[in-house]
Amino acid sequence: MVNLSELKPRSGARHKPKRVGRGIGSGHGKTACRGYKGQNSRSGRDKHTVGFEGGQMPLSRRIPKRGFKNPFRKQYAEVNLDMLKKFKAGSVVSRQELVEAGLVKKGFPVKILGRGELDKPLFIRADLFSAGAKAKIESAGGKAEVSE
Repeated sequence: MVNLSELKPRSGARHKPKRVGRGIGSGHGKTACRGYKGQNSRSGRDKHTVGFEGGQMPLSRRIPKRGFKNPFRKQYAEVNLDMLKKFKAGSVVSRQELVEAGLVKKGFPVKILGRGELDKPLFIRADLFSAGAKAKIESAGGKAEVSE
């Protein structure tokens, strides 16, 4: 039976590492295969950051910046009325039911929009309603409630 401690690679499968910078007799002494001058001959040559272009002004700083991105923007998961046809008449539709039905992703506040028609009364709880959606829900005999 073979032990894990006795396992070795087949002969010729592994090469000895090249020992650079270990004297003139090794053939890889003095400059240690790095050449004479320049950035790549110096120490720390492998530690350049992403986007570093050798001291030249990087592309991300050369291109002009335009517009404004609001860091306080609130992003909503949008659900239209025509997507609510899979719910039974008179049922309560909240964020949890929408996640279980696969209509929205977990963690986003929900906004109901007014595309499509609603032909059955539904009790809908969401974070926001458009004016058209609220009117269509109430005309179908349902109720639109803003959840906290």
